[in-house]
Amino acid sequence: MIARILDLVLGLLKWPAAMLAVLSLPALVQAFDYFQLNNMKFFAFLGGAFAYLAIKIMAAARSNVSMQILAHEFTHIFFAYLTFHKVVHIHLNPDETGGAMGFKGKGNWLITISPYFFPLFLFFLMLFATFFAAKIPDSLWVNGVFGYFFAYHLESVMVQIHGEQPDFKEVGFPFCWLFLPGANLFACSAVVAFNNGGWLAVQKYMTAVYKLDLYNLAHLVKFFTN
Repeated sequence: MIARILDLVLGLLKWPAAMLAVLSLPALVQAFDYFQLNNMKFFAFLGGAFAYLAIKIMAAARSNVSMQILAHEFTHIFFAYLTFHKVVHIHLNPDETGGAMGFKGKGNWLITISPYFFPLFLFFLMLFATFFAAKIPDSLWVNGVFGYFFAYHLESVMVQIHGEQPDFKEVGFPFCWLFLPGANLFACSAVVAFNNGGWLAVQKYMTAVYKLDLYNLAHLVKFFTN
């Protein structure tokens, strides 16, 4: 019952979410000014990202496809559980051509589209860093690990976003092109904010985006009404 209600609510919010993602793009970019990037934490973060790229170049290989597929399907699963759907199976093709997962119920667009913007590994790293903060040394190596998986996430998203993606056909290409740029920018910015100041920095970033959205909307309304 809860899953059906959530599917219905998310169905009603689908296009408003797409419009919000588009309208928030200017605010998401403007909010970069609130980041404190001239510190060692961010430089270590960049170092981790460059380390990932360097390993890729030296190995002359793309990301582990099996790991990408596994992360993709587990992101579907995560959002299925998040919206109270019972997952019944997960399958990875032996030839690394893809995978599939199944759940009970109709489902919703958030389950379908989640792997293309949500950084699952980074999210759990953020939770790990939060709950075990007392046991994790305040080391720049931690920021480097975040940067490494940030680069991995960016590459995974870029590889998976293409015109033949079945998930895009399911939710509709117009919705994907409207929703995904803003959703990806927000998710990546939240990770950068967390790297610099934890959840408090994420909250400040979200507050800045909200205020900038209101500011931009007020000016937009004023422009058209005048």
